[in-house]
Amino acid sequence: MQFHETKISFIGAGNMASAIIEGLLEKGLAPENIMASDPSQDKLDAMAQKLGIKVSMQNKAAVEFSDVLVLCVKPQVLEQVIEPISSVIAERSPVVVSIAAGIEMNSLERWLGSDLPIVRCMPNTPAQVLEGASGLFANSHVSAQQKAVIEALFSAIGYATWVDQESLIHAVTALSGSGPAYIFLMIAEMAKTGEELGLDAHAAKRLAAQTVLGASKMVLQSELAPQQLKQNVMSPGGTTERAIGVFESEGLGSIVNKAMHSAATRSEELAALFGGK
Repeated sequence: MQFHETKISFIGAGNMASAIIEGLLEKGLAPENIMASDPSQDKLDAMAQKLGIKVSMQNKAAVEFSDVLVLCVKPQVLEQVIEPISSVIAERSPVVVSIAAGIEMNSLERWLGSDLPIVRCMPNTPAQVLEGASGLFANSHVSAQQKAVIEALFSAIGYATWVDQESLIHAVTALSGSGPAYIFLMIAEMAKTGEELGLDAHAAKRLAAQTVLGASKMVLQSELAPQQLKQNVMSPGGTTERAIGVFESEGLGSIVNKAMHSAATRSEELAALFGGK
């Protein structure tokens, strides 16, 4: 199975499915190799017109088309979506990818069949601008070639990495799954304070957002650790040193640590809740 020859279906045609499909098209996958199914004909028509892909209101058609089947539905309804098509999935035997938060592999294998190749994925919302971060976990039936295709699929919308223990999906959830909201909060507070200091709202928001974008690019493109990059901005006795001193004295590091541990714990709680259904 080669990436550019792979037929990929999406059950659910929401924002995340649209983001992934746009990334795949940008990476050169032909639109005729992509299908989406959804109960909303209006949503499908809009997607077909914008992206040129195949669409159907029948989930069975999406399964029959697929080499890779991406489940893009809410975790609360995933079991009832799978149940009517489970026999077709078993017969077709695609690689099944679930992006439903909190639905663990044992539940997926119980609903789909324990001998199917299944991947859990935790993407994040910047996938909508093709700058996502995705954590991936595969069961033992996913081959190396299939893993390469799935990695290429999610690399089309940003950065993708495999974890070798399913429990680490909780860490991915706390870090990159929920992480965009942490950054949005920081941008909002920086922009608000910029306004208090006299900037107009538009300039304050753009300066804050561009600063985060630029700093992120520096981290990704530099061989230096983020801690060293921070030090490089801090002239002795300067403005940055003064600001960082306030962050550190107010316990920013411990706040981030506590928040992420809380998010990971909630991820574990949701997995237990959904797994017990």
